[in-house]
Amino acid sequence: MTREDRIKRIEQYAAGVSEVEQSLAGFPAEKLTAHPIPGKWSAAEILHHLADSETTSALRLRRLLVEDKPVIHGYDQELFASRLKYNERPIGPSLEAFRAARATTMQLLRLMSDEDWTREGWHTEGGRYTPENWLEIYAVHAHNHAAQIARLKKALSA
Repeated sequence: MTREDRIKRIEQYAAGVSEVEQSLAGFPAEKLTAHPIPGKWSAAEILHHLADSETTSALRLRRLLVEDKPVIHGYDQELFASRLKYNERPIGPSLEAFRAARATTMQLLRLMSDEDWTREGWHTEGGRYTPENWLEIYAVHAHNHAAQIARLKKALSA
């Protein structure tokens, strides 16, 4: 990944919170837990997932930067959704956790040296794992979920 590619992806990562917030604008509060698309998460479930995934990803990046060859563990997002009762909790605290994880991680991304980008660990599901791999995943993560929320909103208004 070139320095220009990294800069582009970092800016994409930075815009993720705003895009999620825009996707939630006008979403009926009473419909946040609805499943208008069979087999897909509700908007509330997506928001809680974003909070958990983004706090997990923030820790993953920190471990890559601090530890020598850390083992990065995967997790079962469906099990998180069911056992952590994603569809039974208010979204406000999770939205704040998502924002905070992104804001503090942006501070780090802007300060990382070229050497920091070459550090590596091992992901239990994908093998070799670097800050660049991390950035490729999380630069688009929030955007993908914002698009899901927008599809849910559209399905609810149909």
